[in-house]
Amino acid sequence: MLRIHFTAQDLARTKIASRPDPMWEVLLSLYLLRAVHGGVLFDRWRHETRRRLTPPVRFLSALVPASGSSPDFLTPTGDGSLELGIEKLLSTPRGRLEADVAQMAKERSLPSWTVDLAQGRAEALRGVAGELRRYFTICLAPHWGQVQLHIARDLAHRSQTMAQGGVEALLSTLVPGARWSPPVLELAYPFSHDIHLDGRGLLLQPAFFDHPSPSGQCVTTLVDQELTPVLVYTIDHPLGWMATAEPPNPPPGDPLAALLGSTRARVLCALARGMCTTSELARRAKAPLSTVSRQATILRDAGLIASHRDGNTVLHILTALGVSLCREHPPV
Repeated sequence: MLRIHFTAQDLARTKIASRPDPMWEVLLSLYLLRAVHGGVLFDRWRHETRRRLTPPVRFLSALVPASGSSPDFLTPTGDGSLELGIEKLLSTPRGRLEADVAQMAKERSLPSWTVDLAQGRAEALRGVAGELRRYFTICLAPHWGQVQLHIARDLAHRSQTMAQGGVEALLSTLVPGARWSPPVLELAYPFSHDIHLDGRGLLLQPAFFDHPSPSGQCVTTLVDQELTPVLVYTIDHPLGWMATAEPPNPPPGDPLAALLGSTRARVLCALARGMCTTSELARRAKAPLSTVSRQATILRDAGLIASHRDGNTVLHILTALGVSLCREHPPV
């Protein structure tokens, strides 16, 4: 059982990450790659990944076991950027590396090169970072549009829950079996573990490449309680997510174009390829930025897309109604 202890200040500082975290997705997918559960949802991905991942990732496989804990330095707190995450990994303090390698050594035997890693040697760190980047490119990047799409939907759902019932409603419905007994959140976990937030708040990070274990575990967290508190939770997955085709732009005479107008339908279909910025949406739709911005506003007002501001960038994503409309009116 995992018990997270909140104060009033922690509740006020609890937030949901606005996008998937590539570092966490790499870590969790490595576990999933060797797991036996989640077959209906992930067997096709596992089969294709094992076929494409040649040569195998030697460094990452040594750091991420088939079961048990992995080193915290593999998942530094970032902004959802793979390159920033890798940059932070490469600059991990030696004390952090020593502590993580020592913790792993208590649980299992390690290859000799981890001695260099614990000492912060650049060659060892670059080896891990290079494999991480290659793994992401081969195994996760082809599906990243789907990851963004489904995590954005989860974010919209969680935001609505929090708007209607507050952060306590969010915590109590986070994953199946979650129990909110103020001021403690209890969750299924492979061993007894207590986390005292002590006013630091909690970042809730949705994860796509994860699946509830046979024991019911749906969450993951960092080992070291001195690090920024993060709780990674598994989102719901649609069956056949890998078979979802990217709808092409609607041709003339398409019922969706007749319903919305050709430009607006083209913008909507472009968003079916996954969450993106206004500039990327204009590129996909092959339309001027000003036109796409105007059409996105109309689609948002109609409830077909949702937009989220992230710093100076606006990210757009289909709502459930928008997805349904694309499916109900496929191009002819």
